[in-house]
Amino acid sequence: MPIYGLLLTLYIPSQEFDISKPSMFEMTDGLKAQILFLFLVFVTIAPGVSFVLMYKRGLLSSVEMEERKERLFPLFIMLSYCILLFFLFWKKAPNYFLPVYIYILPLTGGIVALMCMILTTRFKISLHAAGTGIFVGYLCAFASNQIEFHSSIILLGILFSGCVLSARLHLNKHTPNQVYLGWGLAFLATYLCMIWLPELL
Repeated sequence: MPIYGLLLTLYIPSQEFDISKPSMFEMTDGLKAQILFLFLVFVTIAPGVSFVLMYKRGLLSSVEMEERKERLFPLFIMLSYCILLFFLFWKKAPNYFLPVYIYILPLTGGIVALMCMILTTRFKISLHAAGTGIFVGYLCAFASNQIEFHSSIILLGILFSGCVLSARLHLNKHTPNQVYLGWGLAFLATYLCMIWLPELL
């Protein structure tokens, strides 16, 4: 889900309120491609390969991780990859050489993964819903810092997340509470982190 948000904010015209800050849209195509590649590796490919290996070794009963207790270690793996990606950007492009969103998004993903881990020790929540919550929360936080940004993108993001949530309910993978909690938690955490963390780092 973060990659979808990045694609939209990298390639749809936008303008920061603070023109002294680097702009997502105005970065070179080569730099955009490198950033997307790193997110693809750390947020999608590496965790996916890790989960498949866990399944083949019998550590997971299915790659969908339907059992609540089986989700703890995969969430820890996701947390680890997000933190590694954050430190990679922080080390290779220090002093906010890149737009702040590039640093904060993986850190936010790690924070959401940690929150999901804590909640999963007690009850099950929808990780698909959490993913779409991150997506919409990121778009809303990004738009709030822009002079120019198409608000229809946020509406499309909400519609997309609604389709995902409806699908999870239709497939009887989760209860409504599990879906709404996952989405709401991730949305709020992402929005607040994207707004507040840049002031702290």
